Amino acid sequence: MVALAISREQVMAWLGDVADPEIPVLAITDLGIVRNVTIQDDVVVELTPTYSGCPATEVIEQSVLDALHRHGVENVTIKRVLSPPWTTDWISEDGRDKLREYGIAPPASGGSKRELLHGNRDVACPRCTSLNTAVVSEFGSTACKASYKCSDCLEPFEYFKCI
Repeated sequence: MVALAISREQVMAWLGDVADPEIPVLAITDLGIVRNVTIQDDVVVELTPTYSGCPATEVIEQSVLDALHRHGVENVTIKRVLSPPWTTDWISEDGRDKLREYGIAPPASGGSKRELLHGNRDVACPRCTSLNTAVVSEFGSTACKASYKCSDCLEPFEYFKCI
């Protein structure tokens, strides 16, 4: 069986090419949503959605199936793992850099719920790194982002909310 001839590392490398449909510069491995890969009679990929109502979850699961099928892996099982829930702390450093380069301020590491709910956070502009920024709306282009503006370079940007 094909699945027995591949390694977990190879599958993870292939998953590193699966883009997040909402932020295409990020791979799902950058987001930290790939919880585990096991290989026995089939390849089992455990994924944790960024939040339980994320509209991209099914698209991501299908993208994982498509990517593995393209590499000749036919027997694939996707397991949705909801506990523990995903946190923005799982985004890799490379993923945070990619967000910044794309123009989205990455979430603060170790962000607390108090910080999330009360807006007590310094958000650096991804373009000029200034902390002289202000929230425009807690609701951005997707549920996981907020809209900000920089008072120094005058550019609008999005902030990936801490979860």
